Amino acid sequence: MDVLAATRVFVQTVDAGSFARAARALNLSAAVATRQIAALEAHLGARLLNRTTRRMSLTDAGEEFYERARVILEQVAEAEAAAARETQRPVGLLRVSAPLSYGISHLAPVLARFRQRHPQLQLDIDLSDRMVDLAHDGVDVALRIATRLAPGIVARRIAPLDVVVCAAPAYLRRRGLPREPAELAEHETLSFSYLWAGDEWPFTAPDGRRETVRVHPAVHSSNGDLLRELAIAGGGVILQPRFIVEQALRAGTLVPILESYASFNLHLYAVYLSRKYLPSKVRVFIDFLLEDLANGETHPR
Repeated sequence: MDVLAATRVFVQTVDAGSFARAARALNLSAAVATRQIAALEAHLGARLLNRTTRRMSLTDAGEEFYERARVILEQVAEAEAAAARETQRPVGLLRVSAPLSYGISHLAPVLARFRQRHPQLQLDIDLSDRMVDLAHDGVDVALRIATRLAPGIVARRIAPLDVVVCAAPAYLRRRGLPREPAELAEHETLSFSYLWAGDEWPFTAPDGRRETVRVHPAVHSSNGDLLRELAIAGGGVILQPRFIVEQALRAGTLVPILESYASFNLHLYAVYLSRKYLPSKVRVFIDFLLEDLANGETHPR
């Protein structure tokens, strides 16, 4: 029996809270994960987990073994990362989570350039707007778009993302051009469900004065691409990152409004589990993002 491999399965199972989630994170079947832990218990001569059909919990022996095993696995990961840094050849599978719209519109060419530099790495890309749990979902790096991240999250700020208020020319001919943010309260608006500000859109005037406008959206959606297409069809005013509306702005199917007013700032962040034990594959990916995206080529302004 490979004790280290079985220990890794055990720790992942405890972190994930179930055999099934741990097995998915480790690319194993649930049956194999269960057998690995059973073999580990037989090797140690102690039961590590209490199992029922509804829940799983650590025994006293399991709790003590878990705490020591986590330290050992972190030390192994650190040693592997150090060795990989020495050879400059990070290898293995890199799992990345990214927002759906950003991933489709901008991430593919970035990943292609990354693969050219690091062909020995395999990529597993999950595009979803849900907030993944890196440990439970087995994700190495999560790209997140936010004004700021919650305290305690380990992350690097990669690049700024512009935000634009815009609408279709046909809509503006029908409803008139807003000259001040306050006028948006009387307009049809299309709102992103996960917007941190909700339906209170913030603006800063040219003189530095700040104001918040409570809009009354005709449509809420969790997908920015859908909102863009609704806006192009004349459905109303949207407040979206420029990467979602850039092509429509260039084509003239959407036009920017309230350009003298600034809204909030967004940033692309790379979120990962730990600064202390950073695997080489994660380090080179984050370094590449900083190098490739910091010049703004994939974030037209």
